[in-house]
Amino acid sequence: MNRVRIGAGEFRSRIICFPDAEGLRPTPDRVRETLFNWLGQTLYGRSCLDLFAGSGALGFEAASRGAEHVVMVEKSLPVFRALKENAAKLGCKGVTLSHQDGLEFISRDLERYDVIFLDPPFQSDCLPGLLEFLPGHLAEGGVVYVESGSPIAAPPQWRVLKSGRAGQVWFQLIGLSE
Repeated sequence: MNRVRIGAGEFRSRIICFPDAEGLRPTPDRVRETLFNWLGQTLYGRSCLDLFAGSGALGFEAASRGAEHVVMVEKSLPVFRALKENAAKLGCKGVTLSHQDGLEFISRDLERYDVIFLDPPFQSDCLPGLLEFLPGHLAEGGVVYVESGSPIAAPPQWRVLKSGRAGQVWFQLIGLSE
């Protein structure tokens, strides 16, 4: 079993566990710290979507930092079961778990989110098409966090707000162009 420590908020220093699964690699601690610095440390009152939840590190961190509602979507059944166990262990309120493919979920979902976390398996090629589809799922002023194994070019309707790199992880915070 793999482990990740939650960095801040209500669940600070609590450990979440998750199984090995193809393409699953949690967002590194340093990258999560940078991301939540960009987002302003607390997410009180915000709604978040963790579309390829994996370990749950981003979704549980958002819940820990006060997000009002966090939807975590995971396709792998063993990984989804671990998410359920971690949510129960942490006593997460406002966290909804969905066992399905991220692309299938977003094609049917009608909600709008303040923050969308996109961290699909690096070998996936879904990001360009998915970014074209996401504007209708963002609340006004919402942002999308994108993590990938190589730099991505944001489509024209997006603007890069912040970006960074840590080892083989490229990450960006993007918002809709005005």
